[in-house]
Amino acid sequence: MSSPAPGTLAPSARRLRALARAELTLLGRNRGVVFTALVVPLALPFSVRPALDQMDLRKQGISIGAAMLTAAIGFSLLFAVYTSLVNAYVARREELVLKRLRTGELSDPEILTGTALPAMTLGLAQALLLCAGCALLLDAGAPKAPYLTLLGLVAGLVLSAALAALTASFTRTVESGQVTALPLVFVSMIGSGIMFPTEVMPEKLASVCELLPLSPAIRLVRAGWTGQLSVSEALGTLATALAWTLVAVFAVRRWFRWEPRR
Repeated sequence: MSSPAPGTLAPSARRLRALARAELTLLGRNRGVVFTALVVPLALPFSVRPALDQMDLRKQGISIGAAMLTAAIGFSLLFAVYTSLVNAYVARREELVLKRLRTGELSDPEILTGTALPAMTLGLAQALLLCAGCALLLDAGAPKAPYLTLLGLVAGLVLSAALAALTASFTRTVESGQVTALPLVFVSMIGSGIMFPTEVMPEKLASVCELLPLSPAIRLVRAGWTGQLSVSEALGTLATALAWTLVAVFAVRRWFRWEPRR
């Protein structure tokens, strides 16, 4: 069997880069989306600080800094990646951009991935800056298991993009995207350990909330700072994140709409 020639993937990479660059330009022109993606994840963690101060987090081995860091990254996944991509997918579909792209060399996965790359890159950069800022300013300290935080970030970014494409499948207009995205946003904020750690919840409630889509990513991010996750628990959490990602990707392949919903 002959091995693939060097540079076989270059055309695909060039197409993705070109599409991502164009999408980044469009993203920068939408001031509302940029404001939501950049400012909201930075501001919202401070709104949950009073509630965190009332909880006995030290008993759970979690510092205020680590809890606020997790909240900030969670809000970044929800607003910088998920909600902004719901709007992007719907807008490009309704403007017939996706339909025109399908007539060219780009494959369907390349179109969806290229559209998502700017938001995912923004989310990753924001998360890394938040990690550095919280470690210095909120006395969160250095992560005890940084590889878990990195795994959580990757899992959260990929799943957020896939869930955004799935939500866009059932969203008729850009305006209604603000409504269709709310259920996942609210459920994740309250139940996935973003606004407050699942460790402070009753055990039965926590066991249910840990199965929510973004819960594995948030748990891995926080465990990277606290180190309170065994190898078997980390593998189980990662398996849950992978399962949700596979379900979301399958649903996107099955139900994503390329034609305008009129």
